[in-house]
Amino acid sequence: MNKSELIDAIAAHADISKAAAGRALDGALEAVKGALEQGDSVTLVGFGTFHVARRAARTGRNPRTGKNIKIKAAKVPKFRPGKGLKEALN
Repeated sequence: MNKSELIDAIAAHADISKAAAGRALDGALEAVKGALEQGDSVTLVGFGTFHVARRAARTGRNPRTGKNIKIKAAKVPKFRPGKGLKEALN
């Protein structure tokens, strides 16, 4: 499912226009992104939690040349599914 299909599904489920659904989705995504940028986590009960994790610096290998390269430490977004989402899939 891509973003436009998700907007269509939201519009149909909430009985609102596609434009309103698109604005709502964009607003929700910006809110999640803003919270993660501040280092907060976002928990949607029954769905899951978005959080920021630290990835340590490490040594990698350039597949083209075979040389070792240093990969910097980074903050990465992660998602932990909630109980309701896990149960829906199994």
